Amino acid sequence: MTPQRHAILEFLFDCEQHPTADEIYKALEDKFPNMSVATVYNNLRVFKDAGLVRELTYGDSSSRFDSNTSDHYHVICDDCGKIVDFHYPGLDEVETLAKHIAGFNVRDHRMEVYGTCPDCQKKLAN
Repeated sequence: MTPQRHAILEFLFDCEQHPTADEIYKALEDKFPNMSVATVYNNLRVFKDAGLVRELTYGDSSSRFDSNTSDHYHVICDDCGKIVDFHYPGLDEVETLAKHIAGFNVRDHRMEVYGTCPDCQKKLAN
């Protein structure tokens, strides 16, 4: 494992947010000035393929990465885009119902909750 790869993985495990590849690059560029954005993307792909991180896509142009690969859900701020994990009992019955009603072979599901985070609520109140 290269020092860059180790630093990217360590950043992801220490980060409570769900950073983009560019955010990871910017956070590590002082420590690794010769590292490119492509290196970050390539390592994220390796981590994703190995099951160490999840890639989160929400319709915008930037994927976000989550080192928590356990089953959990996300709440997303409409204003700043912050993504926060929250744990709720798995909704496996939704998959069973979708299979039964629609006839799909269901692979997975994702639940997203949208709203305004506490920081943005404070900004709106001022």
